[in-house]
Amino acid sequence: MSKPFIRNHQYNVIKKQAGILQHALGTVADLKILESVKYTTESKIMEMFPDAAAEQKQMLEAISALRTKEDFAKYLRELEGYLTEFPAITPKQIQKLFPKNKKLKLPDLAAIDYRYVTYLSWIDIASNKLFIVYPVNGQFVGVEGRYNPTNKKNYCFVCNRFEELALFSAITKKRPAGASPDYYKAVGNYMCAKSHDCNNNITDTTALEKFIEAVIG
Repeated sequence: MSKPFIRNHQYNVIKKQAGILQHALGTVADLKILESVKYTTESKIMEMFPDAAAEQKQMLEAISALRTKEDFAKYLRELEGYLTEFPAITPKQIQKLFPKNKKLKLPDLAAIDYRYVTYLSWIDIASNKLFIVYPVNGQFVGVEGRYNPTNKKNYCFVCNRFEELALFSAITKKRPAGASPDYYKAVGNYMCAKSHDCNNNITDTTALEKFIEAVIG
């Protein structure tokens, strides 16, 4: 049996492509168009796994043979067994990422299904702050910033889906040469108000990683 090899955002790509193919099978009669959709679906999934082993490729490529709603549900359910979890992290490790927050309120880590987490985040309502934890090159990094709900829907910069947003702004740790002691620069963007929705939507980590890099330097 193959070891877990599918990250959360990759699984979201598979779900999205499975939905597209399932819809086409139920609405398109032209066989040439259906074959084109199947080819595109399989290609977009496989390009996410350039280093997949033969057994893993066979497992993923099985999407082309699916026909019914039940087939798709079973395919996605079976792939859940190959999801890699967000790296294990302890409360002590999280606290070390945010040393200035002596009274840091942590999420209930035991209640989280880490298979469906690309980035870990939580809101401290008392301080109106959002905290993000993300692994970079095998090390956890922490980003904190102001969290201001907009009560409006638009596209999230992280997952690029139309959701209810909040403005997240963090103070960058980068300092230009010769900057005064009072220098600071905020980096902000609009992201999903609920990280659960964002983690359920995200199909590419590039935007999130660029934002974190802009903050931590």
